[in-house]
Amino acid sequence: MAHPCPCGKPAEYAACCGRHLDGGEPAPTAEALMRSRYTAFTLGRDDYLLATWHPDFRPSALNLADDPPTKWLGLAVKRFEQADDTHAVVEFVARYKIGGRAHRLHETSRFVREDGRWLYQDGDIHPN
Repeated sequence: MAHPCPCGKPAEYAACCGRHLDGGEPAPTAEALMRSRYTAFTLGRDDYLLATWHPDFRPSALNLADDPPTKWLGLAVKRFEQADDTHAVVEFVARYKIGGRAHRLHETSRFVREDGRWLYQDGDIHPN
């Protein structure tokens, strides 16, 4: 049975973010990496999130399983700008619920490409 990709693109998981999370295929753009990282959050995939985080900014661990259960509701990419071959920003809004209460995360994320792979650096959270 086909499963839609959580990232919001009109594609099946295996043909979309699954290529990156399960198949090891590098994301071709910073936007694709951001979408695959959102999908990793929906699936509780600490391993992928840490592997795609730039080592200068990466936490030592995430332990998503220890966090309160989160129901991810959707992702909207507001802006994608690639400044040059190795730097890009993606602005997005992710909607989710914790304990039945709705939240939104509005962030402008910075990405860098090293050795042909896009990596998440950090981001600025916008007030809601």
